[in-house]
Amino acid sequence: MPFNLGDTFPDFACETDEGPITSIHEWMEDKWLLLFSHPADFTPVCTTELAMISKAGPHFAHLGVKLMALSVDGAASHADWKKDIQAVANIPSIPFPIIADEKRDLAVLLGMMDPEERDAQGMAVTCRAVFLVDHEKKVKFVMLYPATTGRSIEELYRVTASIRLTSQHPLATPMNWTPYGDKVMVQPTLPLDEAKKRYPSITVKEVPSGKQYIRMVDMPEEYVLKNKVSADVCNGKCPKKG
Repeated sequence: MPFNLGDTFPDFACETDEGPITSIHEWMEDKWLLLFSHPADFTPVCTTELAMISKAGPHFAHLGVKLMALSVDGAASHADWKKDIQAVANIPSIPFPIIADEKRDLAVLLGMMDPEERDAQGMAVTCRAVFLVDHEKKVKFVMLYPATTGRSIEELYRVTASIRLTSQHPLATPMNWTPYGDKVMVQPTLPLDEAKKRYPSITVKEVPSGKQYIRMVDMPEEYVLKNKVSADVCNGKCPKKG
């Protein structure tokens, strides 16, 4: 990958189905960005992924995160493809633009190419990459899946919610944590006395070492998600096209 966590995400101009963007940094404003790439338009896995993340759009917006997709087809193709995505998701519109990357310039710049998967013309396809970028334009999370493996949109939300939470609180989310009210952990850097004042719900797990480092607290209410992100976007009746 061309980026490490904490690196500055590159600024770039691009064409989208919603018109040109002269600066991705300016387009982000003071929000966070979740950018996710797709191998091609009118492909089955991509269509269901975009349908699901479209339905989850309000949840990401609640976290102050803007969504943007990328595919190697043109802007006009993206606009037509969105009609299929809307039908699969059963929603009136898709709440984010799709970048047109016909020459694969951005896919190369961002390290999104999958040399093991090729299209009908023998060209390497764009893998399923995800970048979470914060309001300071720093890379916070990177994920790469091969083109043949669909992503879990609920996992994308879970990771995004965790990073947004821990960017504002001295907390950490334990293994298998979900944003539906699960307890979270106080980071070891916060002294116990201060942690007790800041988080009255704190409980300390006793361990043989006697060290009081496993400290659980209630999740801050503003980050608790009331409704599940996951849903069956197709309901068993996905359109054949796309």
